[in-house]
Amino acid sequence: MHNPVGDARRGAVAAGDSHTANAAGDVLADGGNAFDAVLAGLFTACIAEPVLCSLGGGGFLLAQPGPERGGVQGTGDAVLYDFFCQTPGRLLPVDELEFLPVHADFGSAQQEFHIGMGAVAVPGLVAGAFAIHADLCTLPMARLVEPAVALARGGVALASLQSFILEAVAPIMQWSAESRALYDSPSRPEATLRPGETLALPALAELLEALAREGAGLFYRGEVAQAIAAANRDCGGAVSLDDLESYRVVRRLPLTRRFGEVEIMGNPAPSSGGPLLAFTLGLLAETELGLGTEYVRQLAVAMELTDQARRAAGLNHGSDQARVASLLSEPFMAEYLEQMPGRAGKTGGTTHISVVDRMGNAAALSVSNGEGCGHILPIGNVMLNNMLGEEDLNPNGFFQWQANSRITSMMSPTLVRRKNGGTLALGSGGSNRIRSAILQVLLNHLCLGMSLEDAVTAPRIHMDRQLLHLEGGHDGAAVRQLAAEFPAHQIWPERNFFFGGVHGAAFDPDSDNFTAAGDPRRGGSVA
Repeated sequence: MHNPVGDARRGAVAAGDSHTANAAGDVLADGGNAFDAVLAGLFTACIAEPVLCSLGGGGFLLAQPGPERGGVQGTGDAVLYDFFCQTPGRLLPVDELEFLPVHADFGSAQQEFHIGMGAVAVPGLVAGAFAIHADLCTLPMARLVEPAVALARGGVALASLQSFILEAVAPIMQWSAESRALYDSPSRPEATLRPGETLALPALAELLEALAREGAGLFYRGEVAQAIAAANRDCGGAVSLDDLESYRVVRRLPLTRRFGEVEIMGNPAPSSGGPLLAFTLGLLAETELGLGTEYVRQLAVAMELTDQARRAAGLNHGSDQARVASLLSEPFMAEYLEQMPGRAGKTGGTTHISVVDRMGNAAALSVSNGEGCGHILPIGNVMLNNMLGEEDLNPNGFFQWQANSRITSMMSPTLVRRKNGGTLALGSGGSNRIRSAILQVLLNHLCLGMSLEDAVTAPRIHMDRQLLHLEGGHDGAAVRQLAAEFPAHQIWPERNFFFGGVHGAAFDPDSDNFTAAGDPRRGGSVA
């Protein structure tokens, strides 16, 4: 879950499952750097966290190379690897697409998703992994897939959280016969795998070994690409072989903002999550923050104002550099700052893996498969994504996307750089709760002086379409005041998966200490 790692020799890892974290930790122990480790964790998460991570999805890596990799901390040499999903090159008539709603049940909340081959976008995860490997890694790809291959071939005893997620999205995981064969429980007919039951994906092990030998071309031009294109052609999808062959990883300059004495780097346009997180931090940078009822109220107001600003700046219609520049401009922010309580005088479905190492490298990697489209590829046991069926990623309605363009995302891998060269890498799953989860961990740690562990486990709030969600654990007086001020609210009785899962890892060169914290809401584990 969470743990200070003061005696670590090579680095620290925080991730959403112990197998994921241990795979990354073992690579560090073998002499790999943070980027080797984060890829080993990524491949392992495809088995250990099967709903959240798949070769059929996409994501982002925010990478800070240390001096030994040609970077010098503090000089802006970080890079954002965008390997998120891409829209197909053509939009077919809606009546030709396989696209249907299903309902997931997370216990305290239900959510509608859309699946079928018509919900599939061009996957970028494999291309991203190979681009990161070529630029930043030191160990051969065959070594980095080893933990995932062993787990996929031998089987993994499913963690309780992963079983809970499978059950929540059972209508997707049981939609096709091929998926049922992999994810149905042997002990309970018509139910998904229970905690402790074994998930084995031997075909995925074979595919990972083949990718390590042959490279990303196998996935984008070779046998796997042919299988993806055929499945789309036969089952009502829009992704073609041309779409796969033309997919490219995009390297971007991170969105960088000063916050007090530190520099915070995040995911730039066309991401929405990074710019909106930067906006909220900007509102709070000039607010006097302190523990107690008023602090929670300030958070709620800042989140509500950010939602208003998102609409006013046009980010609901897509995120680009011009809209982000407008959102973060001083004249635009000034209107919203005036509405912040406690202003100071002017005298300021996703998983995540964070890795830092002794060489000064830091990796914050967030990936997603949505919830999956329900189809399993005949090669590799791979479930393709359903990004074109994600309401959060299509705020203006389905089938309104622009052809051959990178899909916006709420994923917000984040790096914090300190003046002494110290680095904190963090990120979260949780759809549109991602930015609010990361925001609160940053504020707890940087402003309120909490340890990284306490900052991650502290209770959270989230504002969504003028509905305030209050997680269990807040002071009773704060809950009563917020309930009175925000009549549209929901009180959650205890810590909940709904509020994201922030996994963070940090290195302090002054004390020569590593620290890692995994969020217990989402199976947090450290190595």
